[in-house]
Amino acid sequence: MIRVLYLLLPALLFGDTLKSILEHAHQNNNLLQSYKYTKDAKEKEVESKKSDFFPKIDIGASYKNTSDVTPFQISDIYSGYGRVEVDVYDGGIKSSQLERAKNEHKASAHDESQERKNISLEIVRDFYEIQSLKALLAAKEDAKKSMHEQLERVKQFYDAKLATRDDVERLQASYDTNIYEIESVLFEILSAKKALEIKVGKKIESFESSAFMEISADTFEQSDSIKSLLYKQNALQSSSKALEGAYYPKVKLEDVYTVYGYNDIESTHPAKIDKQNIALLSLNMRIFDYGATSEAKQAVDLNAKALSKQMEYMSHKQKADYEISIARLESVKLKIQSAKSALTSAQSAFKTINEKYNAGIVDYVIYLDALSAKTSASALYERSLCELEIAHALFYYHSGKNLEEFLK
Repeated sequence: MIRVLYLLLPALLFGDTLKSILEHAHQNNNLLQSYKYTKDAKEKEVESKKSDFFPKIDIGASYKNTSDVTPFQISDIYSGYGRVEVDVYDGGIKSSQLERAKNEHKASAHDESQERKNISLEIVRDFYEIQSLKALLAAKEDAKKSMHEQLERVKQFYDAKLATRDDVERLQASYDTNIYEIESVLFEILSAKKALEIKVGKKIESFESSAFMEISADTFEQSDSIKSLLYKQNALQSSSKALEGAYYPKVKLEDVYTVYGYNDIESTHPAKIDKQNIALLSLNMRIFDYGATSEAKQAVDLNAKALSKQMEYMSHKQKADYEISIARLESVKLKIQSAKSALTSAQSAFKTINEKYNAGIVDYVIYLDALSAKTSASALYERSLCELEIAHALFYYHSGKNLEEFLK
């Protein structure tokens, strides 16, 4: 009983709302953080590709020692140089690589967004599963209290020779079975809470009641997973263009300025050079590579087509899941009506049977059946309410929305 109070009573004092839980998870979930780092890495790659368009500047120094020199050679030569290199034209390779990096960055952003939505949906399921289990626990605790009262009453009748040992044993068996079921529910709640805490990234003591907004308009957006595939396909197409650029001419401009120093030589030495500037304009073009580049391009193009088919499949699946989520909402609402009616009937029947049982008109078998029916109806009704919230979450999820935006 103490454990039950520990689980249930804190919710009356304070607790975490579903919205606050989701917000905390979005900031602290380890998987989401890994996706963020991946996105940041892709952003750095974009900046790197942008830098490729600027001139490259190198500096360096060298020392050269030659033994057994001729009169026209110098034994010790020191030099320092600066080099500037510019790609005048590279066949569009750098532009294509930049576009590839940009598309991969956009894809990673949508991957992060989709993972956030996936984790949000898992948290919503766990949250309402725990709420449903707590409702079941409360119903069984209520049944336990009623059974205990009746068990003590039958024991008194047995002591007074007004009931049989069999009556006591059967009620005791039902009471013990209910305690067993309570322990099972307690363990399920504990397991569900631990699973939720891993996703959220913190310990959760209790929960506050949370609900989704009613659907006000028929909205549908393409999922982030499909958008990610689109940008990944664009990235592959950019890679294909970069490979095609390998067959185009490439023009490079290079300028090297070098300053020389020497050890103990005449200023009139014929090999002595104090400084030198070399400008070089080069052109090169690949004309044959045994089809290596062409086949690599074909492979990339085929991967792009594969992504296109994946997008087509996922688009059909999202649309189907969206339509199913609408039907699920209607189905759950009808189930709530039925569960509410069943609960009202079960409560009324138990009240009547309880009075008859106390008056000795009906036996304990009928009493236990009525009590079990009331307990099951109460748990079923509460579960159907939780199923409605999950159905709302699934609708918004398959609509491509952020779940936290639709919480009251």
